[in-house]
Amino acid sequence: MSAPSAPGILRPSGTSPRTSATPRRTPDWRLRFLALSLIWGFSFLLIKVGTHGYAPFQVTFGRLLFGTAVLAAAMAVRRERLPRSARTWGHLFVAAFFLNALPFSLFAYAELTIPSTLAGICNATSPLWGMALSLVALSEDRPTRRRVAGLGLGFIGVLTVLGAWQGFSGLDASGTAMALLASLSYPVGWIYVRRTLAGTGSSTLSLTGSQLFLGTVQLALVLPVFTTVPDHFPLPATLAVIALGALGTGLAVLLQYGLVEEVGPTTAQMVTYFIPVIATAAGVTLLGERLSWNTPVGALVVLAGAALTRSRASAGRGTPRGADGRPGAQP
Repeated sequence: MSAPSAPGILRPSGTSPRTSATPRRTPDWRLRFLALSLIWGFSFLLIKVGTHGYAPFQVTFGRLLFGTAVLAAAMAVRRERLPRSARTWGHLFVAAFFLNALPFSLFAYAELTIPSTLAGICNATSPLWGMALSLVALSEDRPTRRRVAGLGLGFIGVLTVLGAWQGFSGLDASGTAMALLASLSYPVGWIYVRRTLAGTGSSTLSLTGSQLFLGTVQLALVLPVFTTVPDHFPLPATLAVIALGALGTGLAVLLQYGLVEEVGPTTAQMVTYFIPVIATAAGVTLLGERLSWNTPVGALVVLAGAALTRSRASAGRGTPRGADGRPGAQP
């Protein structure tokens, strides 16, 4: 299964990029690729800063709210129509849970107790989970020696990051487990999308905007149960949440959407390999997080394994993605 580990974009099988009779002047795709890598790489730092002032569910709600606002504006400018089928909305509700509400919340809770660098590296395991699940759930994804080797190599990398030879000492087990579970949630959502939302007739932007809206509704229902209204709004945390939503979820979706249209999903998915590198650099330099030798070494092994699992592309197959997260997210 070819699935990026950045959060939240939907691209059901059977949909095709839209073409416009009037070409729009946009920055070179390499610049947009770099911008997307930086935005998603810094998302883990923004989550960490956001949790310094708000509860994890509040961080996730703000992220989805501001991300939805950006996509709603883009849909209005492009005159995109919302999906009309009640069945499509029902499937989008499930997709919003697995691709946005659940993983975004798990990463926010995880970063209460683990460094943002570790969260970013855990996010990079998503393609590994995706391949393992797709071999069981998707009949068209057949195992090959290279892909199985990539899966094994990737999980060796995970064990290296976690320091398995020293009994995982120094790690918060619950926080690490939540980050890994968040990464597992993305491919579960992608597989569900591939099975249910192929050929809906709606554009990727319309589906993703609707998905983020439903994720926002889900968090709005959860907030009164698990949190209280904040009595103050610290500026750093507030700005972090706004940036996480508007940039890390909303703008990132638009950038990825444009990249997939222009250079194709294979090239666009390469952003996955830059996210943990940028997340690690940001956490170490800006947050002062400590970095042991096994963390970057293990991360490189994880990325090498993920690259092997994607080494065989299937022609004519769409790439679902969701927030914050591309095709499919977000960190």
